[in-house]
Amino acid sequence: MPQKLSPKAAAAKKKRDLEAASQKKRREAAKKHGKNWLVGKDYDHNTGRFTSSSHNRGGTQHKSKKDGTKAEKKQSKK
Repeated sequence: MPQKLSPKAAAAKKKRDLEAASQKKRREAAKKHGKNWLVGKDYDHNTGRFTSSSHNRGGTQHKSKKDGTKAEKKQSKK
C-alpha cells in the first residue's frame, strides 16, 4: 500500500531514496574491490558499472553516435 504523502514530502522522499540507492552501489563496490578502488570513479548507468569520472562525464561514444545508446554498452565491453 503506497504512502499518502504531500507533493513536497513525496519529492523529499524521492531524493532520499535515490541517495540511499546510490550509496548502496558504492558500498557494495567498496566491499568487493576495496575503498581506494572507487577513488575518481562514477557509476555509469549506460554500462552498469563504475568507470573513471572523466570517461563517464566526457561522453563515451564516438561523435557520430548518440550518447546513452545500446551500442555504447556493447562498445564498453570490448
